[in-house]
Amino acid sequence: MAGRLSGKVAFITGAGRGMGRSHAVRFAREGADVVVLDTPGELPDIPYDQPTPEDLDETVRLVEAEDQRAVVVRRDVRDLEGMRADVDAAVGELGRLDVVVANAGICTPSAWDTVTPQQFQNTLDINVTGVWNTVMVGAPHVVRAGGGSIILISSAAGLKVQPFMVHYTTSKFAVRGMAKAFATELAKHNIRVNSVHPTGVATPMGTGDMQAALGGPMAADQRLGAMFMNMLPVEGTDPSDVSDTVVFLASDESRFVTAHELAPDAGVTEM
Repeated sequence: MAGRLSGKVAFITGAGRGMGRSHAVRFAREGADVVVLDTPGELPDIPYDQPTPEDLDETVRLVEAEDQRAVVVRRDVRDLEGMRADVDAAVGELGRLDVVVANAGICTPSAWDTVTPQQFQNTLDINVTGVWNTVMVGAPHVVRAGGGSIILISSAAGLKVQPFMVHYTTSKFAVRGMAKAFATELAKHNIRVNSVHPTGVATPMGTGDMQAALGGPMAADQRLGAMFMNMLPVEGTDPSDVSDTVVFLASDESRFVTAHELAPDAGVTEM
């Protein structure tokens, strides 16, 4: 029985683990081949455990276990020209590109008056410029394919401000606007562009010193902790819950959905 993405090819960033891996494996299960990208080395000043080359190898193994092809790109999303060359080669190998999922991003919680200029710059460079770079190297191939879907992973912080994350919230609101802007100009090519806004997701981003990085400023202003509370009685969601939304947006089931924000957010943005 053919899957919902049978015959399609997708390019997914941040695919070494977490949501990116979940999207890649789910796409493969639905019949798609994938180009999977993750950073080739560690980034500075990240409070949680970072992906390793072996993580991306495991994603490939899981995709291939679904009898689909995976092409690896080890590249920093800030490297536009390097990513363009690698993606061009990968698309040449797989034959086409139908879906782009700009998933790579970082989050480094800090109180507003402790955010360093470098921390702010790194967040915008990866979460905003990296997303723009991803679209710029992927969209021309989707145009040549005759249309498809581009999905930008934002956050609940791109719909509702989250405290202790001025730089992160800024970046995720930018991703939301970027999706709408790209949607207007790519519509004539039958390309849909949407953003996805999850609540907290159980990924390695919550490991290491991440809880301490968030807990410190929250202890100094406990009133704001309620802004992270979900409406549904859950602490968070799983990567597969977000993949459900991403697969829908990649599939023909959403063929008339563009320039929208889809929020698998457990109601956090309404609290």
